[in-house]
Amino acid sequence: MIYCCEEHVELALDVAVDESGTFPELNKVENQLSTTCEYCEKQAIYMVGNE
Repeated sequence: MIYCCEEHVELALDVAVDESGTFPELNKVENQLSTTCEYCEKQAIYMVGNE
């Protein structure tokens, strides 16, 4: 699962497709208390992954 901000959502989607070979699910982060983007320090808005 990749947590990302609005700016990095396309990068996270590309990485997830490269890793799994299929298009991943894109969901909004429910609990945004301390979740940060994996590519920068902004608050994560999306979860990208196939889980």
